[in-house]
Amino acid sequence: MTFSDRPYEHASAWRGDTMSQSSEWIVRLDSQDNEALHRAVCGARSAGLGIPGLRRSNVDLGPLGAKLQAAKQEILQGRGFVLLRGFDIDRYALEDAALAYWCIGAYLGQGAAQNAQGDVLGHVTNLGADYRTDPRARGYQTRQSLPYHNDLMDIVGLLCIRPARAGGTSRIVSSTAIHNELLKQRPDLLRLAYEDFFIDRRGEAPDGKAPYYPGPLFARAGGHLFGRYNRAYIESSQRFAEVPRLSGAQVELLDWMDRLCNDEAMHLSMELARGDMQFISNYTTLHSRTDYEDDPAPHLRRHLLRLWLNTGFFKQLPPSYMHRYEDTVAWQKNPRPPIFDVSAVQAELAH
Repeated sequence: MTFSDRPYEHASAWRGDTMSQSSEWIVRLDSQDNEALHRAVCGARSAGLGIPGLRRSNVDLGPLGAKLQAAKQEILQGRGFVLLRGFDIDRYALEDAALAYWCIGAYLGQGAAQNAQGDVLGHVTNLGADYRTDPRARGYQTRQSLPYHNDLMDIVGLLCIRPARAGGTSRIVSSTAIHNELLKQRPDLLRLAYEDFFIDRRGEAPDGKAPYYPGPLFARAGGHLFGRYNRAYIESSQRFAEVPRLSGAQVELLDWMDRLCNDEAMHLSMELARGDMQFISNYTTLHSRTDYEDDPAPHLRRHLLRLWLNTGFFKQLPPSYMHRYEDTVAWQKNPRPPIFDVSAVQAELAH
């Protein structure tokens, strides 16, 4: 389905100035929920199950399971995000906190590999990289502010192990609301957003594939509106001589996307505290982060763990999404257990 001149009426079309007045998006874990998680972690350890082998069928979270099912429905069919708060992270070593997080993720979807190394649990922490100058680097490996974007798979999750000493505020915005706002203010540019842009694969092109791929900012499939945006990757694709130069109208559209994303009335800011878990839909919600200042001590640096989750909910995705999802097929073949020594992750980045 192509461009429509009607707004997409959906619960995911929220505005930040309204959402900030509510706490309905916060799901609180109580003592009973935490005990269920602890039993699940202990049971998994006793059975020799861990990441990535543990599946939904191996986990019984009791009444917490109903909370998570409701959260999953809200993420996929409602507003597009939830924040889980109240996880008793201080009772766990890092490896067991990650396993508890994986158990929660298993109720929402199946953990997917996030890179060519097969990592199913990503470290969001400053590795000293600079995504603006190194096309292999990723923004989550830096302390720089991140422009609004979305990731792969249906849901992206973050568990806050440690917040930054200062900064690092999470910001999210409804791509659905931006779509409708463009329709109201600049329908000519929205029509252009349904046409293909070229997006950099940033050094992750499989054999035989171009180092970039085409795709629109908005597309419709299976009765759903899908939003995808990453200006940094669109602009870095311009380093390839064969990629068509961005037109003046395309640049104007990107400027409008950025302006709407950064509008205080449109986005929602949230400070992720230790133990908070944020889960968002990659199809209706864009996310970003302000730059931050780390503690000088390496063991006190800002540190989050990331999940990418496939849910099986969407029976049809826009055809253009297959360009990128096909890239990940090989990644899923050999999922790798987590690396908890961040210095080893840093050494790998250097290669």
